[in-house]
Amino acid sequence: MQNPHPAIAPPRVLVVDDDPTVSEVVAGYLDRAGYSVDRAADGPAALECAARSRPDLVVLDLMLPGMDGLEVCRVLRDRGPVPVIMLTARGDEDDRILGLEIGADDYVTKPFSPRELVLRVDSVLRRSRSGGDRPGPLLHAAGVTVDPAARRATKDGRELALTLREFDLLAYLIGHPGQACGREQLMHEVWGWEFGDLSTVTVHVRRLRGKIEDDPAAPRLIRTVWGVGYRFEDGTGSGSAEPGGGLESGAGGGSDAGAGADAGAGEARSGSGEVRSGSGEAGAR
Repeated sequence: MQNPHPAIAPPRVLVVDDDPTVSEVVAGYLDRAGYSVDRAADGPAALECAARSRPDLVVLDLMLPGMDGLEVCRVLRDRGPVPVIMLTARGDEDDRILGLEIGADDYVTKPFSPRELVLRVDSVLRRSRSGGDRPGPLLHAAGVTVDPAARRATKDGRELALTLREFDLLAYLIGHPGQACGREQLMHEVWGWEFGDLSTVTVHVRRLRGKIEDDPAAPRLIRTVWGVGYRFEDGTGSGSAEPGGGLESGAGGGSDAGAGADAGAGEARSGSGEVRSGSGEAGAR
């Protein structure tokens, strides 16, 4: 007899990496975690695979032959919203931030723990799918309207093109007007992480300002609370301009863009081993 309640198809993850060892290890861990995994070794193959069978999430290496991961991410974003976790072997902070600025939901720096990557995939997918569970009421402030049920946001009647994480961040901030929200708090409440690189929050705030502020270089809605984090205001408050729209000193000192660098789980070395770029260096140590 046919099962009247067929099993729900597992989430589909596309792993894009030109290093076959890294790709095999990552795919193996995701497969054992219950995901359906597709693999691609370069940008064109990844885009073709994504067009043929749209993934629920993409694990995307930054350094790819021909079309790099940044360009692949841009094309995927143009086609529609899809969570992206960027893999990078580069130690340059600018490259990590650039990946976030083009819409990646997270990044993981090689070497990394494949178990930690699976946890990051779990977290990103859980957050991206949780918007409709308890959507809550419409939120309004300063010409901005957020509809959690429809996952739709507008500014003065114009729909905002937000990534999944940008939407969640805006919904949280506008849902707590006038409240100073620390970056650690936002990391926990919006990303669902107990630890991570706080520059992730900073970059998303900067991107969000670019989409909702009349002048992102002098933000009036998402204000910086020096030494704490950010506060959503109705746009009528006074205060000093914030040059650059977000590279400010934050909690813990130093530039906000760099706070927490190398402290995130992207470089975790716990678990059964690390994954490094280069053949023969993936697996248990």
